[in-house]
Amino acid sequence: MRLKKIAMSVVGGETLSPELLASLSEEKLSDLLEAASFIRDAGFGDVTTYSRKVFIPLTELCRDVCHYCTFAKAPKRLDTPYMSIDGVLALAERGRAAGCNEALFTLGEKPELRYRVAREWLEREGFASTVEYLAHAAGVVLRKTGLLPHINAGTLTAGELRSLRSVSASMGIMLESASDRLTAHGMVHHGSPDKIPAARLGTIRAAGELKIPTTSGILVGIGETMRERVEALVALRELHREYGHLQEVIVQNFRAKPGTRMANHCEVSADEFRRTIAIARLTLGASISIQAPPNLSPGMLRLLIEAGINDWGGVSPVTPDLVNPEAPWPHIEELERKTADAGKRLVQRLTVYPSYVADRSRWIDKAVAPRVLERADAEWLARECEWRAGGVRPPPDTPKAGARRSSNVSESVRAIVARGLDGERLETSAIVRLFACRGDEYAFVCESADQLRRHVNGGVVSYVVTRNINYTNVCTYGCKFCAFSKGKTHEDLRGKPYDLTLAEISRRAREAWARGATEVCLQGGINPDYTGRTYLDICRAVRDATPEMHIHAFSPLEVTQGAATLDIPLRDYLGQLRDAGLGSLPGTAAEILDDEVRAALCPDKLTTSQWLNVLETAHSVGLRTTSTIMYGHIEGTEHWARHLLHLRDLQARTGGITEFVPLPFVSQEAPIYLKGGARPGPTFREAILMHAVARIALHPFITNIQASWVKLGPTGVRLALSAGVNDLGGTLMNESITRAAGAVHGQEAPPETIEEWIASAGRQVRQRTTTYGEAPAAQRTASYGAPPLGELQNTSFKRVGQAATA
Repeated sequence: MRLKKIAMSVVGGETLSPELLASLSEEKLSDLLEAASFIRDAGFGDVTTYSRKVFIPLTELCRDVCHYCTFAKAPKRLDTPYMSIDGVLALAERGRAAGCNEALFTLGEKPELRYRVAREWLEREGFASTVEYLAHAAGVVLRKTGLLPHINAGTLTAGELRSLRSVSASMGIMLESASDRLTAHGMVHHGSPDKIPAARLGTIRAAGELKIPTTSGILVGIGETMRERVEALVALRELHREYGHLQEVIVQNFRAKPGTRMANHCEVSADEFRRTIAIARLTLGASISIQAPPNLSPGMLRLLIEAGINDWGGVSPVTPDLVNPEAPWPHIEELERKTADAGKRLVQRLTVYPSYVADRSRWIDKAVAPRVLERADAEWLARECEWRAGGVRPPPDTPKAGARRSSNVSESVRAIVARGLDGERLETSAIVRLFACRGDEYAFVCESADQLRRHVNGGVVSYVVTRNINYTNVCTYGCKFCAFSKGKTHEDLRGKPYDLTLAEISRRAREAWARGATEVCLQGGINPDYTGRTYLDICRAVRDATPEMHIHAFSPLEVTQGAATLDIPLRDYLGQLRDAGLGSLPGTAAEILDDEVRAALCPDKLTTSQWLNVLETAHSVGLRTTSTIMYGHIEGTEHWARHLLHLRDLQARTGGITEFVPLPFVSQEAPIYLKGGARPGPTFREAILMHAVARIALHPFITNIQASWVKLGPTGVRLALSAGVNDLGGTLMNESITRAAGAVHGQEAPPETIEEWIASAGRQVRQRTTTYGEAPAAQRTASYGAPPLGELQNTSFKRVGQAATA
């Protein structure tokens, strides 16, 4: 009971004194383990992480003589003092090919201060020091392979740390011990100037001052006492409290190695090691990751998890542990299985931990951040695949329905899904948990969403024959993701500025009707020549050209702009648009309905409340809308959850939303991605999960979930159809916006193609109208075997003060 209360206080933010920690170390082991697990679970839940790495031993020369070390070697035992750049790159390329994200640079400390051969090599190669060569090598690996360097270079000056920060995502320096006693004659660190505790703590402090995500740790069993372990852990904790930079602390057990001075030294027992891990968790609390290397404790991985760790550290499918060559890495599949057996999910992380990636402007050098984002997912963990929305690379293999292990689905996920299926409003944290599902849990969420789809929509998949008409790509807004609009910030991207005439808009509408369309979807940039009357004129032109065509047009931003230019209330303007022929609004320009994200992504666009107000006002005047999310760029899963709840709450009030359309970010030509400021879109798992989680979270209010074939491609669409999707959107005829961002899936999917996708998924086909009615028989007939489209007439934009004139 005493330990449970103490653990709760630690979770609440209390720090324990060295005296209390020393006394707790003598408590019953089972009670210590329970307390440590409680604290760990409060901070990290059921996730245990690891980093897939390649080990790059830049030099095995070292000026120190640690009595346990087999890594450091004398020059006569080495072919060359340092790895060549070619050798470094070759090893890094092997790591990249094996799916690694981390390039772990490990090396001896300051060998040039001890060995002439090291000084001569560095001089010959044009480097003043080992650190200077290390910075060069890490920079080459970063630029040429994209792997993220994690640098273990020992004690460093602030200047050296600064030079390495610009070429690495994180750094590490093991404190090992804070006891000066271990540097005395006959002790483990005697004769090793870089192992003096004050020097190592000074480097860790300097790393904090420079805002470097840092790994440190203690070495257990090298002659220290439990009290000295506590002192070392407290020293690390206090540095972290001051700077916030310790992303993980390694608790590493000493292994006796033949050929060293400590070959016959006793190793700590399993119980002693677990006791130390538990004390580390009580010392460091719920926010710092605690790691124990899995290869140094074979056969006791479950026991280590029970002691309070949440990370296995780096595991390499390419290189051995060169510091502990006698201890091979476990296979990642084995590590995953044993982690699951302990009730945890194994998830791959990057070398830099998620919270530091999320706050990258503070913690990661601007030259390194784009490389980190390239490899990050929406939880700021490691991406699982190289699939890109709109790209040619096929989706990765995903867990198949019925193939999952039921035991691998946590009770918390089952409970959340059950609440969603019952129509309960899920809280943000619950939705975030669903977005974190992987493996068998991912399959479970998708299966559950699809069961709900069958209950709500049956076996029918619908689509609409529509034509996209993007009447202008001229825009005064500077949305950082947009490759379609042409303005001062986007002049170097695809295409020339254009502005369609009303005659061309009318011609396209008539042609669409003749090809079986029941809808035209009209959207464009915020053209400086447009007023609210322009949008009214467009509606009237389409109505005159095709009286029975449904006009689905104008984003909330365009509507707001139109009302502002006429200086009339939004409600009145929407009424005018309705009377001019507007049938419904696309719920686009939503991006992410979170003002924190919008401020960075599209600062001059509508705020979240303004966007929601446009839709609610449209619903109040009888205009229905769709709803969308554009995801996979700078936001996190918590923003996705808030977005879904905004839409659910709006629909609960108005009932005016026809469908929800997830739009995965297509990054290939997006300015924010090209400038290194965004992730390359969602992973495929995230893309499919968005549909599945939306089906559950929006139930029972939004009943249609649509997949974008332009973004997902044919294979992705088929998989989405088994994850809660019941609609495939429109045939489009013309598609400009996603293609401008780099998508390659074409401009049109004719009815024959869409229906083949649906049939291949074993579902029934339904051609619908915009508002989910039955498409007229004559239009359905006309939609099959439609003739090719005529040539488009895009009128070059010229600023004349009046746009879209007849």
